[in-house]
Amino acid sequence: MYTYRGTTTLVTGASRGLGAAYAAELARRGSDLVLVARSGSALDEVAARLRTAHDVAVTTIAADLADRDQVTDVVRTLDDSPSTIDLLLNNAGAGAVGPFLDRALEPNQVSVDLNISALMTLTHALGRTMASRGSGGIINIASSAAFQPMPYQASYAGTKAFVLSFTEALAEELRGQGVRVMAAHPGATGTTFFDGATRADGTPYTMDPRITDSADTVARRTLDDFARGRSASYPGRRLNQIASWLPRYLPRTTTARLTGKLNRTLGFDSIRVHAA
Repeated sequence: MYTYRGTTTLVTGASRGLGAAYAAELARRGSDLVLVARSGSALDEVAARLRTAHDVAVTTIAADLADRDQVTDVVRTLDDSPSTIDLLLNNAGAGAVGPFLDRALEPNQVSVDLNISALMTLTHALGRTMASRGSGGIINIASSAAFQPMPYQASYAGTKAFVLSFTEALAEELRGQGVRVMAAHPGATGTTFFDGATRADGTPYTMDPRITDSADTVARRTLDDFARGRSASYPGRRLNQIASWLPRYLPRTTTARLTGKLNRTLGFDSIRVHAA
């Protein structure tokens, strides 16, 4: 069993939502923290709460990880720090929702830069250090969206498919070297992902709470699975794991049609404005 107490974990996207839930759960388990997110003020608020509630050290780094230059700056800051990062939790992510050609390109590009480039850069930088000392861990937050093409979430699902494949490959490369790598695949989670999203009639878009998992539950189950030595985590409801098996047996075109129908039912084809 992996023991979090006495370790230092870097969490990206830690100012709100699932990232803040991961930070709180790690602090509860006794891990010191390095928190990274775009909003420095929001990070400082999270850090202050965790220092008050738990006997842990919390350092913050304000950076927009969709900006490659700022990712490089984060790596330099970590290189200059005396702290050793024992666990990297790549949580930061964003996704565009809606018909791809009817929406602006920029949110899709941000999704690629954040979900893929930043994750890969931090994994490379910290993973090399971990491998050289023969210890450490990396948790990459993918998604249940990683297992199939998803119309109306085309770029988002594509980036998560990269995270899945990349993480599985890296886990095999590092097998037996003292560095464990795990991909986590939460499903719909009650976070701020749809903040700013509106329907065609201008009303705010919200997910049905009956089909979402709480961020606290997802965080707890993810960390439990890593502690148990698993290479994949399905921290949401059991249906998410079952659904990930189906695309392995169905033709890809059939899978795309089924997920497209599901996302139309959820109203993703009619979202007019979305800023994840």
